[in-house]
Amino acid sequence: MKKSLLSLLLLLIFGFPRDSRSQGADSVQIQTGWASFYGKRFHLRQTANGEIFHLDSLTAAHKYLPFDTRVKVTRLDTGDTVWVRINDRLPKTSRRIIDLSRGAASLLHMLDDGIAQIKLEVASIDAMNELYDQFEGKAPGTLRIRYFEQAVLFRKRPISWPWPIW
Repeated sequence: MKKSLLSLLLLLIFGFPRDSRSQGADSVQIQTGWASFYGKRFHLRQTANGEIFHLDSLTAAHKYLPFDTRVKVTRLDTGDTVWVRINDRLPKTSRRIIDLSRGAASLLHMLDDGIAQIKLEVASIDAMNELYDQFEGKAPGTLRIRYFEQAVLFRKRPISWPWPIW
C-alpha cells in the first residue's frame, strides 16, 4: 500500500513517463474474420457504387461499410498489409467479411490460398468516430464500432532546480 502511494505521489510530482502519453492511434481495429478475392469474371463489370471493377485496383467489397471507406487489411498469419477502398457489397449471407480485388490479394500473398484470416482497421480515431455517426452507434454484424474522445496529452513541466547547474 505504501509503495503504490509513493509511486502515485512521484508520478504526480514529476509527471508521467514519455511513453505513457497518449499519442493517438495509427489505426483502429474494427473487425476480424476471413477474406477472399474476386475472380476474373468480375473484371470490367459495374460495382455496387457504380464504378467499373478492375482486377489490379486496390478495392474491396464489404457487407456494411460505407462506400469510399478506406480500410487497412492485415493478414494475421503473415502480417502482410494493404489499404483498400470499399466500392462494392458482399451478400449479407456471406461467411467472409471482405472480398478483395486481385491486386490487393496479391499484395497479401493469398492468391494461392484463396482465403485468409485477416483483421480490418480504419486509419484513425476520427475515421472510427465518422463510422460511429454513420451507424448511429449501432454497428451491424460483427463490426466493432465505438466512439473515442480526443486523446489526452499531458503538458511537459519545466524542471526548476533550486541550485544552479554548471
